[in-house]
Amino acid sequence: MLALTLETPTWAHRLPAGAKMAAMALVMVAVLPASNVPVIAALVGVTAALYASLGAVAVRRGLRLLRPLALVVAVILAWHWWMDAVQQGALICLRILGLVALANLVTMTTRLDDMMAVIEWLLGPLRRVGVNPAALSLALALTIRCIPVLLGKAGALAEAWRARSPRRPGVRVAVPLALAALDDAERISEALRARGGIPRAQQPDRRRKRGTEWNDR
Repeated sequence: MLALTLETPTWAHRLPAGAKMAAMALVMVAVLPASNVPVIAALVGVTAALYASLGAVAVRRGLRLLRPLALVVAVILAWHWWMDAVQQGALICLRILGLVALANLVTMTTRLDDMMAVIEWLLGPLRRVGVNPAALSLALALTIRCIPVLLGKAGALAEAWRARSPRRPGVRVAVPLALAALDDAERISEALRARGGIPRAQQPDRRRKRGTEWNDR
């Protein structure tokens, strides 16, 4: 699987994972309902400055991660241009790009194990209702890891199609991409089973506890 984490350590790598994720959540809560230009511009400007402080490698990686959003941004702008609301469409696109870039920045400067530990800690109270936080945190981690892999495979399939046909691939690569995703999922499940599977949520064994108390008596 591909890792999004920057190989070169930076000042952002030294920050606690929980603090970075909490700050990102607060920024998203504050920015999502905002609809004025200064707030959105401040988000984009601060995010760009954070990338610049990490170096040229981080800037290039961040721009590459934003590339898949180009089609989404183009559709949103085209729709708002048709509805004669270009300014509103631009604000929506800047909000999307700023928030996604900020989330990518946290992912790039945080080890996946640390993010899983934070998520598992946050989901800890769900053990009372029989939910396994380790399984949920692992599912989120696999999602983060697999998205760039699937994007890369989709690009490879599109290039293979262009090499064999002058027509655009379009939805024609959807079926082989889905089969590749299923194949990856099967391999991941086999790897998990080979390593003992997902640890179950620890719950007190009441029968064992009662037997111990009876023996003590």
